Amino acid sequence: MMMASTAIASSHREAPGITKMPKVDNTDVYAFQSYETGRAGYTTLIANFQPGENPGDGPNYYTMDPDAIYEIHVDNAGDAKEHLTFQFKFTNSLKNDTGKTVTVGGKVLPIALRHIGPISAPLDANLGEDEQYTLTLVTGDRRTGTKAAVTNASGGGSTFVKPFDNAGNKSVPNYPAYANQFIYNVAIPGCSGQGRVFAGQRQEAFAVNLGPVMDLVNFVPIEGSIVQSDANQELIGKKNVTTLAIEVPTTCLVGTSTAANGVIGVWSTASLPQAKLHKPNPTYKNPTLSGGAYTQVSRLGMPLVNEVVIGLPQKDLFNAAKPTQDGALADYVTNPTFPAILEVLFGSAGIKAPTNFPRNDLVATFLTGIKTLNQLPAVTASEMIRLNTKVTPTPAASQNSLGVAGNDLAGFPNGRRPGDDVVDVVLRVAMGRLCYPVPIAGVPTDLGLCKPADAPSGQVPFTDGAPSNAMGTYVGASGNTGANAGYVTPSTPYLQQTFPYLAPPLRGSPRPQNQP
Repeated sequence: MMMASTAIASSHREAPGITKMPKVDNTDVYAFQSYETGRAGYTTLIANFQPGENPGDGPNYYTMDPDAIYEIHVDNAGDAKEHLTFQFKFTNSLKNDTGKTVTVGGKVLPIALRHIGPISAPLDANLGEDEQYTLTLVTGDRRTGTKAAVTNASGGGSTFVKPFDNAGNKSVPNYPAYANQFIYNVAIPGCSGQGRVFAGQRQEAFAVNLGPVMDLVNFVPIEGSIVQSDANQELIGKKNVTTLAIEVPTTCLVGTSTAANGVIGVWSTASLPQAKLHKPNPTYKNPTLSGGAYTQVSRLGMPLVNEVVIGLPQKDLFNAAKPTQDGALADYVTNPTFPAILEVLFGSAGIKAPTNFPRNDLVATFLTGIKTLNQLPAVTASEMIRLNTKVTPTPAASQNSLGVAGNDLAGFPNGRRPGDDVVDVVLRVAMGRLCYPVPIAGVPTDLGLCKPADAPSGQVPFTDGAPSNAMGTYVGASGNTGANAGYVTPSTPYLQQTFPYLAPPLRGSPRPQNQP
């Protein structure tokens, strides 16, 4: 059986090649029915880039790569091909080709900083460098399909502005109000209703106990054995990320064929020109010479796929592959290595990896969708997030971070919301949770993918101890001791319940970052 690749969750520095190109490193993809009040009938698609943005990393901060194209793809036919692509292209420019200048001893010279004076508006006069972007809808193949500009619903322009990063309170006195000016209502070609778009820095929302996980799971990964605490967060409350978010009327995304059932597949990519030469005499406008066809260098759909599922020799290959090529990496999902690693590490404590091969439960979760939940009538096995847009969204305050496993059908793996604790869900699914009945609309349901006997540890409540929730509130007490001494629980949430859902970024100054 040739099935496509992958299983597990987000993508931070996941392959050798992409570590050299952080501006095009796709870290997380979210696809969900909008749960903001008054936005019923809309679907939100988010792709995050540039992992590990430190607040205050000036003077250049985290601009996007003007040589790259960043794309969010939608398959609404189940054939592992993009039928709609939202393509972002960024440009950077210096005001007057110099940026801000000062007069020193009678000479007018450009300053070394991107800004001088407080910033409060798009293209602010105190900014010396402006970052803008276009958004194009491609129907059909991403390179040969029909292209049409997404335009500003107010005035009709086709160029949008990206906000300056949160340098600090002196540079941007009211960052949330400033950033809200960059949420644009947009006219989407072929779509009768308006959408919204935002591109800019936000708080990291991926909950993970990253260091200990990568240190051969240096904790007992079971509820009760590790305290669920914000002190285990290695990204939330500490790092920022660059977010590309678009909200689209759902009717504009779903397929129109008689076989369409409201399910869409979503993934994101970044591509660069095939050739790049470093100039010996670089300029601001032309630091390098680039040419050739765009080549995909980053790809992400379902969350930790490339980190802990794809084998080391094929990690760069996965980033370059299209979903139609996933069969070449099929063994990594039908015969996953991560459960075997957990058995090696914790076998003496009774942890056993599932024995049903091929792992049809993982194939359904990550490659085809689950028949009773989010699978199109005809589907080509391929790695992407699959969302059943006919499932009513759950309000933020009522969401279960375990998604479907927590009797919340609007959550992961039916799409992915910012508050879904995908690490815990993936750990449990990888160890055989779907071999046991799961709650579907409150009713324990046997999915028929495998049997309890196949997964001796399938009901163990695996966790990394770094919790997540849709309200973006922290869990655990302040004033930690030992390795977490000095870590204070942040008082402001890392998520919001309005578009673009991720909260405004942590500021560069004043520190500490975990204070309001």
